[in-house]
Amino acid sequence: MNAVTVRVPAKVNVQLAVGGRRPDGFHDLASVFLAVGLYDRVTATAAGELRVTAEGRDVAGIPLDGSNLAVRAAVALAARHGIEPKVRLHIEKDIPVAGGMAGGSADAAGALLACDALWGLGSSRDELLALCAELGSDVPFSLLGGAALGVGRGEVLTGLEVGGAFHWVFAVADAGLSTPAVYAECDRLRRAAGGGDSVSDVPEPVVDPALVAALRDGDPYALAGVLANDLQAAAVSLRPGLAATLASGREAGALASLVSGSGPTCAFLAPDADSAGKIAATLGGGARVAPSPAPGATLLP
Repeated sequence: MNAVTVRVPAKVNVQLAVGGRRPDGFHDLASVFLAVGLYDRVTATAAGELRVTAEGRDVAGIPLDGSNLAVRAAVALAARHGIEPKVRLHIEKDIPVAGGMAGGSADAAGALLACDALWGLGSSRDELLALCAELGSDVPFSLLGGAALGVGRGEVLTGLEVGGAFHWVFAVADAGLSTPAVYAECDRLRRAAGGGDSVSDVPEPVVDPALVAALRDGDPYALAGVLANDLQAAAVSLRPGLAATLASGREAGALASLVSGSGPTCAFLAPDADSAGKIAATLGGGARVAPSPAPGATLLP
């Protein structure tokens, strides 16, 4: 093959429980990921040297050098197999950049799968998942898709059953938020509240059994009552206008609203597909409709 294209989904965290700050600066998580039908496409083409190009939404915010997570993925895969990463990666962006929906992680997972196929390496899913975990906390889920519980930094995954479709509306902010900055603000808010921010101060994060049951039953009304994101207060603190956006979605008919991951994208759970379209129309401003669950990284014909 001379070129391989992979489609990769965005995600929403329907639960994000954040533990205290560890000595290494990371936080243990209990994160329930749900892949949603907004996709990037990553095409790997045989080339004389490694380079990356991009088109689509928010591409001005995408680095086109060695710091790009898709480039790092190609380099890591090539190094694992002792070959040169001679490939052109082209990213077609539709997932918001720095929006809390794992767009960069999706591109890394897409690059791994595309390069593995292009180079005929035949890596197992477990081998690819191990590389994903080295690249970032959200990258393994981008490869798997569907729904999963992530623990550790979010990279240790257990698949979850989903009994039906859930319909979402996403309000994409004009500018992104830095994930490290949001975690730092979460720590600051915890200290300001007098509770401390270390692992000895914050309860161990655990998944809500009611949320797992709502996914299994395919019940949007039950899911709406248990959506939770421990980073939401920090995202709103850094971007106060998010509070009004969250309220607007509920007023437009959403069952519930929350900040997606570290933000600033706001996610609204709708009762059904028709309601999702009406909520998006009311919100305006480029609000996006997407169903879930969605498949993970997928090779396209």
